[in-house]
Amino acid sequence: MNRSGYGTKPALLVVDFIYGFTDPTTPLGGDFSKELAVTADLLETFRAAQLPIVYTTIAYEPGFEDGGVFVKKVPSLKILEVGSKMVDVDNRIRPRPDEYVALKKYASAFFNTDIDAYLKARSVDTIIMTGCTTSGCIRASAIDSMQYGYLTVVVEEGVGDRAQGPHDANLFDIDAKYGDVVSVDEVNSYMKGLATNQEVGAQVLEDFNKWWRQDANLNAKVDA
Repeated sequence: MNRSGYGTKPALLVVDFIYGFTDPTTPLGGDFSKELAVTADLLETFRAAQLPIVYTTIAYEPGFEDGGVFVKKVPSLKILEVGSKMVDVDNRIRPRPDEYVALKKYASAFFNTDIDAYLKARSVDTIIMTGCTTSGCIRASAIDSMQYGYLTVVVEEGVGDRAQGPHDANLFDIDAKYGDVVSVDEVNSYMKGLATNQEVGAQVLEDFNKWWRQDANLNAKVDA
C-alpha cells in the first residue's frame, strides 16, 4: 500500500478515551488498558517535545436533543450526559490544565468542533491518532483528518474496539484509503528523528548567530 507519510509538525489526537468507553461495565465500554498505556507513553513524548495534544469527549445536554439522530440510533449514548463521570477523560491519561479537550456530539473529532482551526493555528501538518472505537469514532476522525489535509497516522496498538473483527476490518480500510496504520515503534522512531532534526537545526542557528556576532565585532573594529 502507498504511504502518505509524516510531516514536520505533528499533533497527538486522543479520541474518546473517556470513562463511558474505557469502563468495561458500561453499555459502551471495553477493556482498553493496553491502548491507554500506549497513549500515556505517547503523551509524555509529545509533552517533552512541546507539541500539540488534543483530547475529545462526547457529552450531551439533558434531553439529548443535541445528539440528534445519533442518539436515536444508539440510545446507549445517553450515558454520556454533561456533568457525568462517563464523559471525563480516563484518569490514566488525564489531561494537563493547558491541554485542549474538545467537546463533540458525533463520531468525527472534526464535525462541528474547532479542532481543525486549533491545529492549523499551530501549523500542524500531521495527526498521530489513538483512542476508541476503531470502527466508529477513529474511522470517522481518520477520514475527516485526511479530508482536512492532514497526514493521518493511526497507531495500531493505541486504538481499540469492543470486538476484534470490526477493529481489524476498519484498520484495513483506514490503511488502504485514508491514512497510515503503523506500529507505536514506528511513531517513536519518527518522533526521535524529529527531535534530532530540531536539535541539529537549533545548533545550526546557534552557530550562525555566533559567527554573525563575531563578524559584526570584526567589522566594527575595522571601521574604528
